[in-house]
Amino acid sequence: MKSIVINKAPFFAFLFLALSQTIFCSDQTFKKITYEPVSYSPSKVIVKRQDVTTVKLPEKPAIYAVFNTSAGDLVLELYDKAAPKTVQNFIDLAQGEKDFITDKGSERRPFYDGLKFHRVIENFMAQGGCPRGDGTGGPGYQTEDEINGKALGLDKLKIKDAPQYQSQLQRAVLTEFKIQSRAEFEEKRTEVEKAYQEAMELPVLEVLHRVGYRYNEALPSQKAVRGSLAMANAGPNTNGSQFFINQVDTPHLDGLHTVFGFLVTGYDVLDRIIEKGNLQTTIRKVLIIDKRQ
Repeated sequence: MKSIVINKAPFFAFLFLALSQTIFCSDQTFKKITYEPVSYSPSKVIVKRQDVTTVKLPEKPAIYAVFNTSAGDLVLELYDKAAPKTVQNFIDLAQGEKDFITDKGSERRPFYDGLKFHRVIENFMAQGGCPRGDGTGGPGYQTEDEINGKALGLDKLKIKDAPQYQSQLQRAVLTEFKIQSRAEFEEKRTEVEKAYQEAMELPVLEVLHRVGYRYNEALPSQKAVRGSLAMANAGPNTNGSQFFINQVDTPHLDGLHTVFGFLVTGYDVLDRIIEKGNLQTTIRKVLIIDKRQ
């Protein structure tokens, strides 16, 4: 899972210090709001096959995914209202109802069976869904994010009050001025410093929009909290098959990853998966149970 982070260090390491110690006022573009929501039409999730499990499920009407792993069972509620297209993609891959591309060509079978949790980080999350086992694999296609930035409160949170998004702010400023080197920064230093200070007053939603994220205003998106099931990605609209389950709250990921489910039972199993380390836990089967009424 890769979040958007500018990595122009070390020669841009001085940028934040220089900008944070300077106050300017100008008419640069960072005083403007460019955010516009994308059009979005919700769809109904269809479970084509009802799987059977002996694992106890909640009484709540919902779609559940039961991860049978070598470390125990995880039961997750899938958010068919908050991220219907993402949930549909996950279900179809899990049940073998969708073609995907491998080194052998096009295949159709239960995608997640036999895969491992390839990346686990204590006090963060457990990530799976990579057929190569190294974080570089996927189904051979990419899907769009399903995120309502306003539902997450990103329109009310100013970037100056959200240090977890400073890498996105840096990227927005450097991109606006097409900065590719230290020499270019020095040449445009005064303009960049002014723009940076102006951008500090922008909402997080605007900054993320400027670095390529696109948001709708139709879905009841959920925050990335402890237990959240979310899509791993390498930037805007690069979802595929990889997912992660949060061991802790991760507010720095709000607006960057589509949250499409929540861990109902199995927190001890999640802790065990993370404790075991990378590639030590196998997903034997993902079962889909539709309890909607």
